[in-house]
Amino acid sequence: MIDAEKTGLEEVRANLNKKGCGFCLAKWTQVTIHLQTGMTHSCHHPSPHKIPLNEIIRNPTALHNTMHKKRARKEMLEGKRPKECDYCWNIEDSSDQFSDRTFKSNEEWSKPYMDEIKNLGWRDDYNPKYVEVSFSNVCNFKCSYCGPAFSSQWMQESKKHGPYKTFDSFGGLKYLKEQGVMPYNHKEHNPYVEAFWKWWPDLYNDLHTFRITGGEPLLSPDTWRILDYILETDTPNENLKLAINTNLGIPEELYQKFLEKIKLLENSGRIKEFTIFTSAESTGEQANYIRHGLDFEQWRGRIDEILSETTRVAIAIMATYNALSVPRYLGLMEWVFAMKRKHNNPQRYWISALTLDSAYLRYPHHQTVKILPKEFRKNIEECVKYAEKMDTIYPRSEIEVWKNYYTGFTGVEITKIKRILDWFDSEEKPHIVQRNRRDFYTFVNTHDKRRGTNFLKAFPEFEEFYEQCGKIKKIDE
Repeated sequence: MIDAEKTGLEEVRANLNKKGCGFCLAKWTQVTIHLQTGMTHSCHHPSPHKIPLNEIIRNPTALHNTMHKKRARKEMLEGKRPKECDYCWNIEDSSDQFSDRTFKSNEEWSKPYMDEIKNLGWRDDYNPKYVEVSFSNVCNFKCSYCGPAFSSQWMQESKKHGPYKTFDSFGGLKYLKEQGVMPYNHKEHNPYVEAFWKWWPDLYNDLHTFRITGGEPLLSPDTWRILDYILETDTPNENLKLAINTNLGIPEELYQKFLEKIKLLENSGRIKEFTIFTSAESTGEQANYIRHGLDFEQWRGRIDEILSETTRVAIAIMATYNALSVPRYLGLMEWVFAMKRKHNNPQRYWISALTLDSAYLRYPHHQTVKILPKEFRKNIEECVKYAEKMDTIYPRSEIEVWKNYYTGFTGVEITKIKRILDWFDSEEKPHIVQRNRRDFYTFVNTHDKRRGTNFLKAFPEFEEFYEQCGKIKKIDE
């Protein structure tokens, strides 16, 4: 990380800490709203909580400004650290790396509002600047770390087969039913979607970033309604940064329709920028196993095509780095770097045409990197060294030579990979590790039976570890 970038982050962290050791602007400025379940959280790391229907009846902005969230804001304003934000406390307590508390508060949709937010009362409503919304759980994938709340394909499997026989009944419906968060069928009336459309005209012109997620959002009619609204409204928000999460595995006809919309948005002058967020955590057969339904070759071919067909659109890969990522994540990084070199240009909205956001998986517990033996540490180290090497070969001091754009890995990209190493190294209680390894063995065997996959064929690097987990399972029985 270059000195100027680090100094800026240190300044933001210091300003946050003046208000309190747990103060984070994202609790006000950023929100993810899962309309299919009536859940919300700010930022995306804390577990989502239920939005009471009586709150949105009185005020549709309660899709963001719930009493639950306001109580967490109160703690932050009083110098405390809300328990639900432990993703960042884990980083801050185990290393000197910047946590997302600092990264998110440094974003352009947060930093300008620091003084304003510091002076708010904890009961005050606040219009978020960065909004991420999912309209339904309709999806054509069944990613290994996902579940029925966010995938209709997962829902079908769970209804047919029930939960996986792990300690927490992974993939089951009991918890969703008990908590009243069973997702609405995308074809039925949803009061949370209704509240959103009541809020939308007022929210739209106040937005910095609007991001649509899912499920697979390109299978939802509400997504196309948003795109048409932006292209047709008489009062466009020309400062809006629009983003869509998509697995890019949609049928060809729909993909071509999306590609045409991208071009219209890019050339319309009605938005400031457009970004596609997509996901992969490995390469080839291993990537396909992790994200069941993915065709890795089609996925990277479509990324290449979109970047070739546009001059300003940026694509971000959200990698949920997990135990199954470890063997071949380096291959994904190498491909990302090749795409940076091919498609970066001074016109791109972002500093890079393609970025890699490596966030470590925390749940399900049986798939985190912490289940792995220490010998797998070298794989993660190789990724850190590779990213730093590419930063050295194409240093930021040569940005002018490269026509004001940069082709290596950014400081944020490198830092997030380093954080995975810190997470891997942090201590875990031995009995928890044993339990999670047993559940890992149960999960992959059940996965293979239900979905017709072959774990050891896809992951030969894990054969010895798989056998070790099997022995644990046998002993526990």
